[in-house]
Amino acid sequence: MPPEELGDGDCLDRLEDPTGAGPRIWFQPVPEAKAVKNRLHIDLKVGGGRAVPLAERRSRVDAEVARLTGLGARVLGGMDAPDNDHYSFQLADPEGNEFCVV
Repeated sequence: MPPEELGDGDCLDRLEDPTGAGPRIWFQPVPEAKAVKNRLHIDLKVGGGRAVPLAERRSRVDAEVARLTGLGARVLGGMDAPDNDHYSFQLADPEGNEFCVV
């Protein structure tokens, strides 16, 4: 979304839990570029948790990483630790803000 559209009252610049139980996350544009590590790190949990077989979680995570890189994100690294049943990727958005897909 272009920065000029943020904050125009349409609520497209924030994430809200529809039940109202979770926190709201608001995206505020700033004039300066990112200069240091994120203060907030978001994990996008798309795999379904450890109740879902690892092979299925891998497939879900890989699909989301492919979708996000198609939108301009870049992969910074990955974690594939079958011994502790974990699979994820660390990405950065086009402005360098880091997040994980788990």
